[in-house]
Amino acid sequence: MATILLRNGRVIDPSRDFDAVTDLWLADGKVLGTGSQSRSADKTIDCTGLIVSPGLIDMHVHLREPGREEDETIATGTAAAVAGGVTSVACMPNTEPPLDTRMAAEFVIQQAQRAGNCNVFPIGAVTKNREGKELAELGGLVEGGAVAFTDDGAPVYSAEIMRRALEYCKMLNDRAVLVHAEILELTVGGVMNEGLVSVQLGLRGMPAVAEDIMIARDIMLSELTGGRVHILHVSTAGGVDLIRQGIAKGIRVSGEACPHHFLLTDETLRSFDSNFKMSPPLRTQKDVDAILAGLKDGTLSVLATDHAPHAPEKKERELDQAPNGILGLETFLPLCVTHLIEPGHLSWPQMLAKMTFNPAKVLGIDRGTLQPGAPADVTVIDTKAKWTIKKSESKSKSRNTPFDGWKVTGRAVTTIVGGSVKMNLLG
Repeated sequence: MATILLRNGRVIDPSRDFDAVTDLWLADGKVLGTGSQSRSADKTIDCTGLIVSPGLIDMHVHLREPGREEDETIATGTAAAVAGGVTSVACMPNTEPPLDTRMAAEFVIQQAQRAGNCNVFPIGAVTKNREGKELAELGGLVEGGAVAFTDDGAPVYSAEIMRRALEYCKMLNDRAVLVHAEILELTVGGVMNEGLVSVQLGLRGMPAVAEDIMIARDIMLSELTGGRVHILHVSTAGGVDLIRQGIAKGIRVSGEACPHHFLLTDETLRSFDSNFKMSPPLRTQKDVDAILAGLKDGTLSVLATDHAPHAPEKKERELDQAPNGILGLETFLPLCVTHLIEPGHLSWPQMLAKMTFNPAKVLGIDRGTLQPGAPADVTVIDTKAKWTIKKSESKSKSRNTPFDGWKVTGRAVTTIVGGSVKMNLLG
């Protein structure tokens, strides 16, 4: 495999607090090191004025295959990832059928290898068929390549089953359970956040407390069992506070924020545009401010997208009939640069930690670092690039984004996966 020299970039590696303008060398699919090396390069990429980062990791992605290939496939989803500078994705198990067996996890890995775009790490279902009634074959899923567990799209409703899952996962190389926090009795039929806007629009709401109650329960179960819980797509001020309290007590809990939850509020639903409909729903400015505060103080240690593609004909239904979710992979980096870096909420090392090393720690995967010997997954970022998001140019099969037409700053210009250049806009 070729030796690649990434020359004169600002190399930021949050895994070891490294931040310096230097050269980065890749050889034989691994990181060779920084600075001068006693070898010549087969390929040189001039990174002057650019940031060289560990490959971005999105640990919350819906690839839809198998079963809903009209929305997305593993090939199209990973192509979108590469275009957005993402070198590794963890895919959720709410496919048809769900990823609840060893064979299902192996299928995803095989399809990803066939597509040849980026790394795909399957997340296994906690319960069989994601029905919440009986634990899935957790050991078999790990053997098939699953790196964590969730019933995302639905909560693990039984506290007893959640407890057993956490106990089993401790024995399975200390895998994390990823929590979709929702009390269903409080959200049934809900279209948007419950509040003033939902009342004015005459739409059934989903109260923030429905998320908070489940977060509190699972933090308590983590404390009881010693297992690891990670709260997916945190959307409420109360949820941020509960995670903060859990961390302060030494409980093994972490949380993630998605761009739409720190950029948009329920006011956007006044347009009745289904591209603003998601689960958990967009909430209030108070919740947005709390999520930003949680990102700043480290309570929310992961940034992720909850990339949820839907075919256009599905999103064009009436608002109460349209499915939840938006695209995220290609807008992930620029939205975070524009709305976290530029306003000064986070520094580059802080933000990149939440997009590389921290999600790798949650998943227990050997990615998110530029340590010598690590897999050569690298993202090169033009921090000054000004451009406009255009959904028509997306690599995804779907087009459901509320960010079409947004002007943003920052773009991935080179994506390298396992020492192979998958995307390069630098020539």
